[in-house]
Amino acid sequence: MTVHAQLDAVTHVYASVGRAAALQALGPLDLTLSKGEFFSLIGPSGCGKSTLLDILVGLTLPSSGSASFEGAPVAGRPREGIGVVFQEDSSFPWLTVWDNVAFGLRRKGVDKQETAERVNSALSFVGLSSFTKAHPAQLSGGMRQRVCIARTLVLRPRLILLDEPFGALDQQTRLLMGDELLRIWRETGATVMLITHSLDEAAMLSDRVGVMSARPGRFIEIIETRWPRDRSSEIVEHPAFGSLTGHMWALLREESRKSMAPG
Repeated sequence: MTVHAQLDAVTHVYASVGRAAALQALGPLDLTLSKGEFFSLIGPSGCGKSTLLDILVGLTLPSSGSASFEGAPVAGRPREGIGVVFQEDSSFPWLTVWDNVAFGLRRKGVDKQETAERVNSALSFVGLSSFTKAHPAQLSGGMRQRVCIARTLVLRPRLILLDEPFGALDQQTRLLMGDELLRIWRETGATVMLITHSLDEAAMLSDRVGVMSARPGRFIEIIETRWPRDRSSEIVEHPAFGSLTGHMWALLREESRKSMAPG
C-alpha cells in the first residue's frame, strides 16, 4: 500500500502557564496511513486525539518528531489536499446552504462557473440539492453536518480528517450518517481518519482502529477489522462485530479509569 500520511516519533507538550506545570499530552507515537484507507482513533478523553489531528493537518507543531503528507513535511500550517470536519457545527448561520459550501472556493478565487459546478455536484453528492436556499437553522443536525462535509468535499481533499463529527447526533442518525460517510469514502477514493468516542462507530466504519492510552496518548494496539470495502451499517449484525467492540473496550477499560482519576 502507498503511504499517504505519516507521524514519526511525535510528541506534544503543552508549556507551563503560571503555576501549572508543563503537560505532555501525546506520544511518542508513530502512525502510517495508507492511501485510500479508513482509519479511526479511539481513546479516553484527554488522551491527545484532537492534538494528533491538529498536528497532521498542520494546525499545531509537534514538540518532537515529524509529520508528513504525500512525502512532504507538514510544518505547522494547513496543507493543500487535507480537509477537516470538526464536531461543532461550523456552518455560517447567515449564509444559505449553497453559499456555505461555496465559501472556501470563493476564498481561493475559483471562477464563478467552476464554483457553481463544484458546489452543485457536492450538494447533490450529499443529498442536499433541494435545500440550496435554506439557512442552517432550518436544517436538522444531521443535515447541517452534511453541509459541513460538502464544504470540505468541494475542495477535493485527498485526506479527510474528521473530529467526532456526529457526536451531537442520536444513535440512529449516526448509523445513517456512517453509511453516508462510507459511500463518500468509496466514491471519492480519499484517505479518511476519524476521531470518535463510539466503539460501534469505529468498528463499523474502519479498516483499522487505533486504540490510544490515557494521557500522554500512545497506541496500545492498532486493530484490523477485516471488513469488506462495500460494508454498511448492516455490519453491526455480523457475529464478529460484538467481539470486535468487546476487544476494544477490554483495551480501553483501565485507560478510561486512569483518565478519570484525580490529578
